[in-house]
Amino acid sequence: MSLHFLLRIVSATRLLALIALTFSVYVLPAEAASPQRPNIVVIVADDLGWGDVGFHGAALKTPHLDRLAREGIELRQHYVAPVCSPTRAAFNSGRYWSRFGVTTPNNERAFRFDTVTLASALKSVGYRTALTGKWHLGSMPQWGPSRFGFDHSYGSLAGGCGPYDHRYKTGPCTHTWHRDDQLIEEEGHITDLIAREAVRWIEDQTEAPFFLYVPFTAVHIPVDEPQRWLDLYPDIAGPSRRQYAACVSHLDDAVGRIVEALARAGRRRQTLLVFFSDNGGYPTARNDDPLYPDGGKYVAGPAGGSNVPLRGRKTELYEGGIRVPALVNWPGTLKPGKATAPIHVVDWMPTLCSLAGYKPDRDLKWDGQDIWPVLTGAVTTRPRELYWAGPGHRTDAVRQGDWKLIVHRKPEAPPELFNLTQDPNEQTNLADEQPQRVAALKQLLARLAERDNDALADDKEPE
Repeated sequence: MSLHFLLRIVSATRLLALIALTFSVYVLPAEAASPQRPNIVVIVADDLGWGDVGFHGAALKTPHLDRLAREGIELRQHYVAPVCSPTRAAFNSGRYWSRFGVTTPNNERAFRFDTVTLASALKSVGYRTALTGKWHLGSMPQWGPSRFGFDHSYGSLAGGCGPYDHRYKTGPCTHTWHRDDQLIEEEGHITDLIAREAVRWIEDQTEAPFFLYVPFTAVHIPVDEPQRWLDLYPDIAGPSRRQYAACVSHLDDAVGRIVEALARAGRRRQTLLVFFSDNGGYPTARNDDPLYPDGGKYVAGPAGGSNVPLRGRKTELYEGGIRVPALVNWPGTLKPGKATAPIHVVDWMPTLCSLAGYKPDRDLKWDGQDIWPVLTGAVTTRPRELYWAGPGHRTDAVRQGDWKLIVHRKPEAPPELFNLTQDPNEQTNLADEQPQRVAALKQLLARLAERDNDALADDKEPE
């Protein structure tokens, strides 16, 4: 081999090395900024009704949510529990709330300490985790979010609070405002404080991926809104109704601030954002509820949401109590559109864990399923059996395909059967016309409910 030929080989090798170095400097950082595993932000409203958002035709001003729905995927049949703590238990576990004996707003500890939650699962595969907002799955500091997978937590350990005093209902959990499970006192409006903490946490993240859970207390009573938000609704005559409308817009603005923080941090296109309400609206909720400290100081009157045109409200298993405004948004990855297949809050843990690359090392007995094919449009419909345990099991419900059965504990209350495709607002009870279908659905409901007993028996905490 000639010396000239060897020199040509050496020169070519150096050229290739230079090209490779240039490629690594100018291309790899762009790839690193787009991780395969997304950042995950889940925002939950409290008591926001189906008819309270602009993208459902409401007159209330929700421009940020409307844009997220328009540019993302609106979930037209997103189901939750009829009250708050059960929805939160299901979201954080992937299991129906009744598997933990939780069917009502709950100040007791909901989970065993060794429960694999969504946060602990994501944390185990390298996610940073934070909660800013309402926990309500154990309202004492020793039962706070840090015991269940969250690196950072802030807000209300209990339920909805006064907007400025941050006090829960009168009782042992009244003082509930905390940072990392330590009770604190702060000044400021509760919606702004929760949003501010979420924004700060996003800004502090120097590495991906992360999981941020933002369960707002808005629009739960009591509401007391700054004049800026009241001024948006000069034509609403009722002072308490005007307060509620202002609260909805304040919440919407807080969502916008979180989205803007993601954009400023250069994380927007790497972030999957989910939004839903924890249950349907409660139109007759009294803003001056005496259960809250100094409840009489708030503007008196009803300050609850609308579920129009759906039947029912919070606490009920009609669609208005359990079908809520919801969306998912991931720019550049999920195409805008509407998903019409039934989706349940228990589906989020299996779905998000799959996206994050988490594989359970044991059977977590999820009731939910991975809905990524539905979100991408690969699947538009799929057979589902869905189960709801109502507050105190006074009513329970099951859905199979288009058919939904509601069973009441009171013997004088007959079962109710609805075809949700033909009658989405549940106006016509078909139980008397279809006794065989009622019997079959009752059997299905009994089988699903029996798993509650099995779960509670298996889930007893060691002595």
